[in-house]
Amino acid sequence: MSPEILLALVGFSVASSVTPGPNNLMLLASGVNFGFRRTIPHMLGIGIGFAFLLLCVGLGLGEVLQRAPALHMAIKVVGVAYLIYLAYKIATSGPIENRDGEARPFSFLQAAAFQWVNPKAWFMAVTAMSVYTSPGNYIFSVVLVAVVFAIINIPCVSVWAGMGVALRRLLSDPRTLRWFNIAMALLLVASLWPMLRV
Repeated sequence: MSPEILLALVGFSVASSVTPGPNNLMLLASGVNFGFRRTIPHMLGIGIGFAFLLLCVGLGLGEVLQRAPALHMAIKVVGVAYLIYLAYKIATSGPIENRDGEARPFSFLQAAAFQWVNPKAWFMAVTAMSVYTSPGNYIFSVVLVAVVFAIINIPCVSVWAGMGVALRRLLSDPRTLRWFNIAMALLLVASLWPMLRV
């Protein structure tokens, strides 16, 4: 991979990792509701889970989904249903001190598995593998794309958890926090719009 293409890949990975989407909206809400330290497994799960998704797409899964539209549609339906469920959970969560013992942030494995039903993650993976891989040295370029994203993705998504922590004091009033959680839930549902149009 030439230095110019590598630089373009870095730019794409920063831009696509730091812009709003389901992962980042959930991290913002998690930062507000659980703090930065408790959100670290969620961030690591996103970074490593997305790198694994990239490898799978690059090594043939993307082609399988193009040839099996029913499977592709099933992933979309599961993704939409799961995002709506997560939006509901965010919207109905209350102040930390009023929650029962069940309230906790995403675990590493939950966040990693979520990448498989996240529409933005699929768009990013297919785009990255179709634009930044090299036919002449394909396997190496697939691995390189995944490594670049793994390195860049985690610091980019951590910005959203950090913003959530910064908002935490402003949202100490239970009514304000409730409206924030409802707004995050609505934004999460709105993030489905691009996927539903395709």
